[in-house]
Amino acid sequence: MELAGATKNVIAIAAGVLDGMQAGSNAKSALLARGLAEITRLGTAMGADSETFFGIAGVGDLATTCFSPFGRNRSCGEALGKGETLDGYLKRTASVVEGVATTRSVMELAEKYRVEMPIATAVNRVLFEGLDPLDAIAALMSREMKDETVG
Repeated sequence: MELAGATKNVIAIAAGVLDGMQAGSNAKSALLARGLAEITRLGTAMGADSETFFGIAGVGDLATTCFSPFGRNRSCGEALGKGETLDGYLKRTASVVEGVATTRSVMELAEKYRVEMPIATAVNRVLFEGLDPLDAIAALMSREMKDETVG
């Protein structure tokens, strides 16, 4: 549950980017589905039961965080999707955006447990490597199609 609660913030940043770019609800719903799969893959690689991620603490919290207009992580992503820099956003907000630091931790865990996390990787590149959000979306959309099963 702790992993789900932390990692959903990374996905929420991505959801906010889509909001900032006005990509629409279908794009954000697809992101949530794939984001949940990423979170679940990491969790099961770390020894969690996959069912944990399909309850209130998993998908429920993920949906709320990604769709709420008041979410700090989603709001940060929205600003990035509108072209604001991370530094600029963090300077103007009084809120703590947990997903920023969590992104680095998630990337370390993904590497340690050898779990592919394309959305988290894209968020990491946007936050810390200066990747344009539009290029991040293009890279995600051009990935080779794979099986969507979880667990």
